[in-house]
Amino acid sequence: MAIKATVFKANLQIADMERHYYQDHALTLARHPSETDERLMVRLLAFALHAHEYLEFGQGMTADDEADLWLKDLTGAIELWIDVGLPDEKLIRKACGRSNQVIVYTYGGRIAEMWFAQNSSQFERLKNLTVINLPVETTRAIAKLAQRTMQVQCTIQDGQVWMSDGNESVVVERVILKAPAAA
Repeated sequence: MAIKATVFKANLQIADMERHYYQDHALTLARHPSETDERLMVRLLAFALHAHEYLEFGQGMTADDEADLWLKDLTGAIELWIDVGLPDEKLIRKACGRSNQVIVYTYGGRIAEMWFAQNSSQFERLKNLTVINLPVETTRAIAKLAQRTMQVQCTIQDGQVWMSDGNESVVVERVILKAPAAA
């Protein structure tokens, strides 16, 4: 018998001073049996950083033709494709062909660094790709905020990101490994 996904409910309050986006989101996240709290919270962080009324969670972990998060316009065209973890280079290339902008959030310390080093030459050709690494200390700290029902605040200001559950607060560090080509 297959193990079912674990459902997490998150009330996410976003105060993004850089984009002037102030919104509360009641989110339901399904954590795949093989997914960790760390990966779940990186997906939640990615949602907070790119929040939009049409941004939604996809089946990226179980379906190669879907993102972990994506933003589609009203015609169904993919504006933004977000993957979390260390996706296969071929899948990233395919996503770059299907979407205006692709962002990959990597984490895992040395493993993420090795993954990027192996793929960086192929990534250079992808003009609409951004790769952002989250240090292992950051992802482990936000993983501790995971609860089946959670209240999370995310504040973004002057390039700084903070996530908090009311008791613990985490400064989120981001390292840009690859930026998109200048327009």
